[in-house]
Amino acid sequence: MRAAWFIFGCLSVAIGFVGAFLPLLPTVPLLILAAFCFARSSPKLHEWLLTHPIYGPHIRDWQERGAISRRAKRLAVASCVATFGIALLLGLPIRLLILQAVVLLSVCAFILTRPSS
Repeated sequence: MRAAWFIFGCLSVAIGFVGAFLPLLPTVPLLILAAFCFARSSPKLHEWLLTHPIYGPHIRDWQERGAISRRAKRLAVASCVATFGIALLLGLPIRLLILQAVVLLSVCAFILTRPSS
């Protein structure tokens, strides 16, 4: 089972790395998932993620308090608004827009109800 956690953790890091360069892939949530996986498979990689100078504080805030920084909250909500704006500009069907609005509002509600770090 450790091998499966390790592989899933590595995949999460890889996709999170790509997300650092692509605006639609969420980097930090994927690295939080990777930390979860590495906690069960590789203490060394888990520690590496927790002590990473850029992403470590975000991961520790989430693991210790379920907290998201105010800056990250603002960026996440802005990304949701931008995503919906793009969908409007593309003229997507109304059913798809409604579905997208429900999902994005749910995501925003979740993010905004988390404590701030």
